[in-house]
Amino acid sequence: MRASLRHKAIAVCTAKIAAKGEGVGLSFYAFFANRNEDPDLLMEAATWWIQTHKLDHFEKAQKIKVMLEAGA
Repeated sequence: MRASLRHKAIAVCTAKIAAKGEGVGLSFYAFFANRNEDPDLLMEAATWWIQTHKLDHFEKAQKIKVMLEAGA
């Protein structure tokens, strides 16, 4: 996953956790605007989420944040 997407995803996770608490869940779609303006970036996130890590559609934001910060 490219660094810019990783930083954005960490920021999204941090904001979701701050707003809704430690138990909040999200999907990789949370890292993007409602309108898909960058299909390649969306596919990169989907590949990381689905193929690389075999994650469920919704996961705890805290879990994703820890994975991203660890460089997974």
